[in-house]
Amino acid sequence: MKKVLVTGVAGFIAAKTAEFLLQDGIEVVGIDNMNDYYDVNLKNYRLQNLLTHSKFKFQKIDIEDKSALKELFSNHHFDVVFNLAARAGVRYSMENPDIYMSTNAQGTLNLLECMRQNGVKKFVLASTSSLYAGQPMPFKEDLAVNTPISPYAATKKAAEVMSYTYHYLYKIDVSVVRYFTVYGPAGRPDMSPYIFADKLLKGEELPVFGDGTQARDFTYVDDIARGTILASKQLGYEIINLGGGNNPYTLLQMIDLMEKYSGKKAKLKLSEKVAADMDVTWADISKAKKLLGWEPKVGFEEGLRRLVEWHQKGLL
Repeated sequence: MKKVLVTGVAGFIAAKTAEFLLQDGIEVVGIDNMNDYYDVNLKNYRLQNLLTHSKFKFQKIDIEDKSALKELFSNHHFDVVFNLAARAGVRYSMENPDIYMSTNAQGTLNLLECMRQNGVKKFVLASTSSLYAGQPMPFKEDLAVNTPISPYAATKKAAEVMSYTYHYLYKIDVSVVRYFTVYGPAGRPDMSPYIFADKLLKGEELPVFGDGTQARDFTYVDDIARGTILASKQLGYEIINLGGGNNPYTLLQMIDLMEKYSGKKAKLKLSEKVAADMDVTWADISKAKKLLGWEPKVGFEEGLRRLVEWHQKGLL
């Protein structure tokens, strides 16, 4: 790789992926629409770090904007497109399904069309463990994921399927990486690790949907970024889980660890479980080990300690 495109580059996972690519000496063109789904200051915080690199170029572009994408592709020759731009979040997708469809599905199609027209042959698509709802655990990539229980998951499925079509018709090499609950410093503020750490340190109540026994296969952001970059190799068309791969942690276990690392006592505010939320996620990562030589390096307790430390420092 000499030059790559990273979409949604001011986002949590994309910013870390771009950072690691730049450290490897690869030229990165990053695009992001800088929407206000959550605090734009957090996106600017991530972006400012990237702008210190001489091989990084940023353009404010939305992947829904076909004409802007066409101009971008005409001005650059990309070896790989990392499509990490997405409308994320299960609950918000229930309120705004149209936005999720236009970004996650149509936006992916726009990128694939630009790749087809400009001879770009490698596509890495960020997808989600939310597709595995109702399937037996640990989740394997060959499971039939035809019963998504949120618009978010449904639109990610649409992106995966369209990517396969372009692989079949136009020989675009596609790696779909399904992420499992990514966390870490400067993470998404709509996700429980960020919310809990922030509110715990402020002495505020922690909002817990359900009884707190829901469990997730938490995966540290640095590990996810490494796996995403490794997935840029030629594979044909492959779907690959990137997850912790160990027994999942419950929300209550996460809160206990945060109390340990912060020295503060949590106050919980319990409310009704959301219908679109999965009870448990757990990744089978044997395929990632085999195809990519990848496995997570940062354990949950260490990753959570780093997350709490970042919040304590008030770096944002």
